[in-house]
Amino acid sequence: MRRVVVDREAPQRDAIDEAAKWIRAGYVVAIPTDTLYGLAADPFSAAAVARVFDVKGRVADRALPLIAADVAQIASRLGPLSETAARLADRFWPGPLTLLMPAARQLAREVSAGTGTVGVRVPADAIARAVCAACGHPVTATSANLSGAPAAVAADDVEHALGDRIEFMLDAGSTPGGAPSTIVDVTAGEPRLVRAGAIAWEEIQAWLHSARA
Repeated sequence: MRRVVVDREAPQRDAIDEAAKWIRAGYVVAIPTDTLYGLAADPFSAAAVARVFDVKGRVADRALPLIAADVAQIASRLGPLSETAARLADRFWPGPLTLLMPAARQLAREVSAGTGTVGVRVPADAIARAVCAACGHPVTATSANLSGAPAAVAADDVEHALGDRIEFMLDAGSTPGGAPSTIVDVTAGEPRLVRAGAIAWEEIQAWLHSARA
């Protein structure tokens, strides 16, 4: 595995471009996010998505979350946000809020695990956003660990667990860790909490109420 050190506050362009090159070529790349290390791959490639599950040693029975550079990238590659989703994105992105939206037809089927929906967010991490921007599309962001093992907080954790399974890693040292992103389903009329996380459900509901007032 090739391991390249990158500055979290000012990611080096050549490092970001190299990570994007590996992803576009169909490989799995470990990158830091605003919570933990994640496995980034092309969600539009069935072969690349299959590699993610193989790396994790997991059957393809659970959906893969995505991250994106910004709202514009989500709209252009996954579809426009609903009015409710746009309100939440305006307030909580970049940040630890994952929104479930209809899965774009072009996505590999395994990304949504056959549910027809996909979770996506814009992370509060300059490296993760830069990788998405360099790729030109959202990427997967499932945790960089073997299935059932502890999540990887530091680059050394990733190399210890997956060093012989992945081709490239962006090393930004330790990540903040903490609670996972809050997941909210915005595919129906009223938003629904799917998983409690870093952003309190009460805060989300209060924001939507104030936005409607």
